[in-house]
Amino acid sequence: MHRPIDESAPRPGRSPAVPHARPVPLPFPDGVPAPWYGSGTPDPALVDPLVLGALLHRHGWRRRGGAAGRYARWTPPGPGAGGTSLLVPESREFPDCEDLLGEALTALARSAAPSAREVLVGLAVPSDEIRWWRDVPRGPSGAASWTVQEQLRSAARQLLLAGALAVRGRAGYYGARHRRQAQAVLEGVLVGSAPGGRGLTAFVPVDTGRLVAVRLHHALYAAREAIDYQRATGGMDAFDAAVAAGVSRELTEALVALVRGAEGARIAVAWSPSAGVPEGCAARPEPVEFSPGDLPALRAAGARYLRDEPSVPVRVTGTVVRMRRSGTRGEGTVRLRVLAGAEVPHVRAVLDEESYRTAGHAHLVGLPIRVVGRLESRGGFRRLSDATDVVPVQVDEAERDRLMKALHENLDFFEEACGADD
Repeated sequence: MHRPIDESAPRPGRSPAVPHARPVPLPFPDGVPAPWYGSGTPDPALVDPLVLGALLHRHGWRRRGGAAGRYARWTPPGPGAGGTSLLVPESREFPDCEDLLGEALTALARSAAPSAREVLVGLAVPSDEIRWWRDVPRGPSGAASWTVQEQLRSAARQLLLAGALAVRGRAGYYGARHRRQAQAVLEGVLVGSAPGGRGLTAFVPVDTGRLVAVRLHHALYAAREAIDYQRATGGMDAFDAAVAAGVSRELTEALVALVRGAEGARIAVAWSPSAGVPEGCAARPEPVEFSPGDLPALRAAGARYLRDEPSVPVRVTGTVVRMRRSGTRGEGTVRLRVLAGAEVPHVRAVLDEESYRTAGHAHLVGLPIRVVGRLESRGGFRRLSDATDVVPVQVDEAERDRLMKALHENLDFFEEACGADD
């Protein structure tokens, strides 16, 4: 067999090259659903011209006139706008509405302005926008260093997680509680960076994350008021009341991470124009600002929340995933994968000799156990104290088979779990 001389042979383990195939850049990040993702521009039939106009205004585009009541002309922000402009109809009653929208969306997709991409994301996924800015020294050509950008992203994620935790319930300190559910809510959040790396925008989908945006909005204002009260009076009482608004140790730690190493930081929330303003919130909230002078109050509040959060009485059902004790008899420690009874993935508990034996036998036959105790705040609500009333729990055959399979795959740690007399 012969290969044409103009066709290169593929390397082992690699797919053959496709002639003239070049990647096509898309204006949307990974995860934006159809029908717009992949086509390059949204479908004009699905775009509300009022929403498009509101997003353009939010992202700094300037209205340059147009026919009153029919359409408006918009130009991008910044000195490099050139001759780019968009004609956006005022409503769908305009005769050429879809044609104008199609041309405007195509121009946005081709625009080099960073704000154009953010407008398209806002159209693709109706989202509340949360923006962070950090006042940090500028690097060469105005760009922020890798470390500075990582600090901003990490702090922003911590703040979103604190808001998601507050949606699950009010607490001064969550530790490991509710963390899996809160992280799951944030999976649909999209992120865009501002030029220079000194700002960040999170697009929080309205259908899954509006409660997070609202709770974070209230919590930030409550934290700002509590800090002002503490700095004016020296009292920490305002932080106790702020827990009801969503302030927690997780939020204060996130704010410390955001402000530390910067001259100041701001956070602003902008509501999705397609979903409207949430009840009890301002239509255009002012940015909330924090400075290095707020750090002592934030650190003191975080320590107070950690110290004062009480332990929680629980009755936990879980599967034994690890057992350990120093000898063949006496009390021992077990680690449970929680199935019900506590909003944490795993807990550890010290059991007396009889309860330890019950837990080992239950695991050997593929059954979870139920145990009563107190979930301690120390260590992040990962330890169960005063554990008593350990009993096996019956499960259906499918679940039991799955537990038995897990046992056979992890027999090594049971060499230290049970002695010959057990």
